[in-house]
Amino acid sequence: MAGSDDTLLAELLRSAIAGDERAYARFLERTAALVRGFARRRTADGGVDPEDIVQETLLAIHLKRHTWIADAPVLPWIFAIARFKIIDAYRRRGRRIEIDVDEVAETLAQPEAERASDRDVGRALDALAPGQRGVVAAITVEGYSIGETARRLGMTETAVRVALHRGLAAIARKFGRD
Repeated sequence: MAGSDDTLLAELLRSAIAGDERAYARFLERTAALVRGFARRRTADGGVDPEDIVQETLLAIHLKRHTWIADAPVLPWIFAIARFKIIDAYRRRGRRIEIDVDEVAETLAQPEAERASDRDVGRALDALAPGQRGVVAAITVEGYSIGETARRLGMTETAVRVALHRGLAAIARKFGRD
């Protein structure tokens, strides 16, 4: 940032605070251009729209322009506000990653007709020991929770988890999917 930019913006903001609407419009135009470049560089990884940052920054500047110290440099004040608006935008976005469904369509679950048939499920369950069969069937086929399965079969939850894990591992070995 050149010192002349800071000097010009400081003059414009001082005039704007004194009531000059034309100076305020010029200040906002120049500030928007600077913040736009700043926001684009810092949001290049996507997920945050730089124009949202520009608008939020300009709004914050408008609302808090009285807090700027008239003899202090204006650019650090502007960029601090913009930086906090970028941080806020990333916090609002959270740790979500948005992916277009078309990009991953072939990896999504197959339609119901292409899934394993009931006969295949029965065959897999028949390959298990009776205790494992009851646990795996209750949880994966019937949809009971670990706790519900433990109560139904008179087992501890730990024993149910062990039987489920061993049963699924046995099915995976039998059908070649380690």
